[in-house]
Formats: sequence, C-alpha cells, structure tokens
Amino acid sequence: MDISALYLKIQSHLDDQLPFVVYKKSEEEKLNCFLQNDNLLYELDSYNTSGFVFAPFDNRERTILIPKEKSKFYSVSITSNNETEHGIHDRLSYSVSNSVSKENYLQLVSNSIQAIEDDFFKKVVVSRKEKVSFSNKNPLKIFQRLIKSYSSAFVYLWYHPAIGIWLGATPETLMTIREDEFSTMALAGTQPYVDSLEVKWGAKEIEEQSMVTDFVLNELSPKVDRIERSKTYTYRAGSLLHLKTDIKGVLKNKESDINDVISVIHPTPAVCGLPKERAKSFILENEYYERKYYTGFLGELLINHNGSTESNLFVNLRCMEMDDDSAILYVGGGITKDSIPEMEWEETVRKTETMKKVLY
Repeated sequence: MDISALYLKIQSHLDDQLPFVVYKKSEEEKLNCFLQNDNLLYELDSYNTSGFVFAPFDNRERTILIPKEKSKFYSVSITSNNETEHGIHDRLSYSVSNSVSKENYLQLVSNSIQAIEDDFFKKVVVSRKEKVSFSNKNPLKIFQRLIKSYSSAFVYLWYHPAIGIWLGATPETLMTIREDEFSTMALAGTQPYVDSLEVKWGAKEIEEQSMVTDFVLNELSPKVDRIERSKTYTYRAGSLLHLKTDIKGVLKNKESDINDVISVIHPTPAVCGLPKERAKSFILENEYYERKYYTGFLGELLINHNGSTESNLFVNLRCMEMDDDSAILYVGGGITKDSIPEMEWEETVRKTETMKKVLY
C-alpha cells in the first residue's frame, strides 16, 4: 500500500466515525496506523495489553486503548518523492479567542509563585488553553502539515467518536521499553530557536531542568539497574529550544507491570511539578479549565517490532483538540521562585504560535 491509499483508508474511517490513530515517530520516514474495527470505547485495565494507549493528565480519569486485536495495523514508507501533504493547496482563515485570559493566567502564575514562597512545593507547571476558530478544516491536512513542520517530534492524529479528535507534535518521550531496556528523558526550559543551538540559558531554566532530572533519577533508581544519564544539552523542537538529559537503564523485573514505572514518572515534573502530588493537587484546584488529555501520554503499548516487544510512550505536549469549527490549543510553563509572570505569559504565546502555523 502506498501513502495515498492509506490516507484514503483513514479518511473513510473518519467519515464512518470509527476510531483510529495515525502517527509518525521522530526521524522515521514512515507512517503507522491503527484502524479500529468497531466504534466501542475500550478503557485500559492492564498495561499487559497490546495496542495504542491514550491517557489523561489526571490518572483518576479513564485511559483509552485502541486494542491491537480489534484493529488493522498499517505501516507505510514516506519517500522523498512521496510528499506527505497530499492535495493541500487551500489556506485556512481563522480567528482567536482566549479561553483563559491573560489576566487570569498572570494571576495563576502569581499564585503559583506565592505557593512556592510558602514552601508548598518547589516547582509547578501551570497551563492555559486558547480556542482558534477557523474555516476549511480537515484534520488529516493539519496532521500532514505537522509532519512537514516537526520532523524531530512524535506527530499524531487520534480519533474516537466518544472522545473527539486530538492532534499533536510532542518533543518529549515519557518512556521507551525494548524487552528489558528502559529509556526516558528529562526536558525543561524553553526559548526560541534563532539559527543556532549555541545559546545561553538563564538560572531559572537551568534549575528547572536540574530538578526534573534529579526527580526522574531518584524515582526510577529502585526499579532500574545500571541507570545512566547523559550530559544536559540544548535540544531543538521545531521553532523552540529546550534543555534535555537522556536517561537509560535496565528494568529489574522485565515481567513487572509497566504500570509500576508509569506510576513513578507520570505526570513528570516537566508537566506537573515537585513534589508531584502537591503540585498536581494545586493544578487541579487552581487552573481555570480541565486539561483532559493535555500533558497525559500516548503511544504504542507492547507492540512487536522486528522480533522484539516495545512500548513507546510520549508526553502529550504541543497538542490540540478539534471540534466542528475550532481548535483548542493547550500550552503551559514551569514556574519556580524566579519566575516572572509576564515572561511566563509570553512563553505560552510563543508555544501557541508553533501550533497555529499549521492551521493556515
């Protein structure tokens, strides 16, 4: 099957209101796709099940699975002569309305800083959403634009008639497990990319990234042997730069439930804060909206690749939720004692711009 035929199958599935996910991994020149055979909603009850998982920020809410046994799976190569943006010549017109106002977000950041000063937590990640109304929308076309714009990200389009349509281009891996080999990352700090990776980072970003790295290492040590970390380096994701540290090791018990590891690292400090439970409680009580699947995770669960079983899970960042006439963009930033509310607002604006450009 070529890529044009796959897109036709996906469009037909969408027209028939049947669940599916299509995605492209970082730097891979192929699309993968699960097309579910029915329109039932399968909730994940065990991480020993094979399929594609879609999990919310709040683990008290339901985690959705597109089961492999209930789906057809396709993997199609993208070649240099096979442009992914098939038939896209239209331009979308759109208008923006802030669902969380600047005033409210500045107040949320100020309250976060005050809570840090009161020693309630060391760091918290607060967020907002922005609704973009537009015309001539087709989620497959937007997915194709995401692929073209974010070659170094995990790019996806996910749909279930009971949940809706989500798209994203996330730079952050939650975890990868190949047999008993485990890897993850610590990602924090943001600044615009301007022609070079040779940039200076401020004390706030360096401290934030160090906190994330220390948390991941400390929490995983009881479950992972031979744990190693790379040096921290500047990492480009589209038009933005981040500080990144790679972490890897070997699971002490390869037969153990993946849930043991997920419960340790989700939500990560990069999307929640430290200490995790206090930061999460603050987010759920103080943010002006419900995150749903933003800052949750998604990806392949126990899929056989070339004879080995893999789980490849990603943090759901740089994402949007779509309805009939609009896209809801989700953005946030890490708050520490050195944060400045106006600058935090500006960072979220930069992040929304990276997503808006695929809408027109």
